[in-house]
Order: sequence, then C-alpha cells, then structure tokens
Amino acid sequence: VQVEFVGQILVVVHVVVVLVGFQIVVKVQKMVYSHERKFVQLRGLD
Repeated sequence: VQVEFVGQILVVVHVVVVLVGFQIVVKVQKMVYSHERKFVQLRGLD
C-alpha cells in the first residue's frame, strides 16, 4: 500500500514540476519576445 502511495506522490510531483516548468518557459519566451520587439523598434529609429 505504501509503495503505491509513494508512486502516486511521485506522479503528482512530476505533473506539478512539468506544469510549473512550462509556465516559466512561456513567461521567459514572452519576455524575450517583447525585448526583441523593443530592440528592433529602437534599431529602426536609428
């Protein structure tokens, strides 16, 4: 019984880690994308 319980905890932890990691990746990509757009606009003004 305890082994199954530990297995369930590992699955839940894995899912949470994947979801959190995915959100972080999306946030970083949005930040990089907005920075690149600002950079291109600044270069365009030159």
